[in-house]
Amino acid sequence: MFEKIFALNTEVEQTNTLRLRKGVIIGAGQVGLACAYSLLIQNCFDELVLQDINTKKVEGEVMDLLHGMSFIAPTELAAGTVADVGKDADIVIITAGAAQKPGETRLDLLGRNVAIYQNLLEDVVKHCPHAILLIVTNPVDIMTYVALKISGFPSSKVIGTGTVLDTSRFRSLLARRLNIDARSVQAYIIGEHGDSEVPVWSTANVAGRKLLSQDWENLDSEEREEFTAIFSQVKNAAYEIIHRKGYTSYAIGLAVTDIVEAIIRSQERILTVSGLVNGLYDIKDVCLGLPRVINEKGFYKTVNLDLSPREEKQLRLSANLLQDVFAQLKF
Repeated sequence: MFEKIFALNTEVEQTNTLRLRKGVIIGAGQVGLACAYSLLIQNCFDELVLQDINTKKVEGEVMDLLHGMSFIAPTELAAGTVADVGKDADIVIITAGAAQKPGETRLDLLGRNVAIYQNLLEDVVKHCPHAILLIVTNPVDIMTYVALKISGFPSSKVIGTGTVLDTSRFRSLLARRLNIDARSVQAYIIGEHGDSEVPVWSTANVAGRKLLSQDWENLDSEEREEFTAIFSQVKNAAYEIIHRKGYTSYAIGLAVTDIVEAIIRSQERILTVSGLVNGLYDIKDVCLGLPRVINEKGFYKTVNLDLSPREEKQLRLSANLLQDVFAQLKF
């Protein structure tokens, strides 16, 4: 009956000459769904697949999202797996993992999440061999390294969300203090997405004007106390949010969307994603967050920040911490 509504043009070529953008999100918990919602309303993919071990729930989530399709740009949305409807995806976003509990550090999650990755990445490698892997699961730097080792993919194609969210928190808090738009602040958090992350105060600026009037060691106690308080809010933000609502979701969903847009639109954006470091700052064989240029091939170069000796030391300490944790896995 519905076919009678339209008169078909019989001269239309049956071969689709346009390359559709396809994404898969593995893990339809609070973070996965925040990613899906943000990606959908910002029209990032032509096809999006949600995969979760709880098939009944993910089917319901997809139904709910489908009912709002008349309000946004069209996207083919489906519940399924990379083995069926998710084959040959351009980007596979992995949010699957054990939930972080109040008072639990990101590193405490490690053992449970590695086992999850060992199971799910086998299908990803088989059915999406050319995809870029975007890792969101915490502890994200370790999980990015785990995904790199399990998948065997080139390091350029295995990216973690790294300190993209931490950098956004940093800029947002500084902007509120300065009463300006957060996009006008240039400041980075690098290293581990976690307790050993490093604020790069030495290059933080607004319109080229450095925020620090002099080196950190030479600041007066009042200035140092104020800057330290801002960074403490950044570092402890996730713990504070989890204490109040049980999880974080919205901001990381927006962060994932920013990274995806940089990839699929080949924007050459600089984002502090997590990826393999092999020699920069005398750091080798570890994944951590640094400002990297992102395009359709993943990340292909890293900005060599002019760090202060203090910041460089902190970064190496952060890398050593991650290496020590990974060594304990006997992976």
